[in-house]
Amino acid sequence: MVDNRYATALVISCVLSALATVYLAVAVGTQHWFQYSSPGVRGEANVSDLRSMHEEFKDGEFDEKMYSDTLFRLNGSLGLWWRCVLVPEGAHWHKEPQDIKLVMECRSFTLAQQFTPKYKEPGNHNSGEDMLRTYLWRCQFLLPLVSHGLVVMAALIGCCACLCRSISPTLGLGVLHLLAGLCTLATVCCFLAGMDLLHRVSVLPDGVDGSLGWSLYLALVSSPLHMMAAALLIWAARSHGQNYYRMTAYRVA
Repeated sequence: MVDNRYATALVISCVLSALATVYLAVAVGTQHWFQYSSPGVRGEANVSDLRSMHEEFKDGEFDEKMYSDTLFRLNGSLGLWWRCVLVPEGAHWHKEPQDIKLVMECRSFTLAQQFTPKYKEPGNHNSGEDMLRTYLWRCQFLLPLVSHGLVVMAALIGCCACLCRSISPTLGLGVLHLLAGLCTLATVCCFLAGMDLLHRVSVLPDGVDGSLGWSLYLALVSSPLHMMAAALLIWAARSHGQNYYRMTAYRVA
């Protein structure tokens, strides 16, 4: 028999866990982790340059310097699995700025590209591999998968515990949710550190500004939700265990 306080804690933790999982899934699947604001088109040379960048971007070739420069110049946005740019609809580059309708074009990172090494000078393979940026990039895409895996494992154990009418595995569920929250937080930290290092080795064009996107904030919200669910589960497990031992001691006495 489970006390009402513990049952309430379990229900709230389930809701928090579900919200955190949905938020993280949406964050991983969207491309608004980091966004660039670029100046408008200026002159024929600028138009040709931007059009050339757009054509290379559409080809889907993976070169860090190429796609980074394109993101810098074409109001790009970057996610864990996506890179996107804003271009004039129908490639009408010569229209007045107020007449241009911008559309977003995206290309996904393949699994092989996620494991591609980063170099000390982006685009220059002879500069040597930048181990720190390489592993930050790999961690930022692997850690969300680990977080989801931990939550799925916790859900399966929780279902089995419900079928067995036992609250004993609750402590383990709390630990799994705590680890999931830490993995999500580490994802955000790896992404921010990787972007900071990229901007140190890349020269941003004049007038280009960068800002954090809503996808990153959604992932950042997911982490404390997991941790709050973990705190409730651990509290319920420890409190129920203490009450159980006291009741057992009372009956023995």
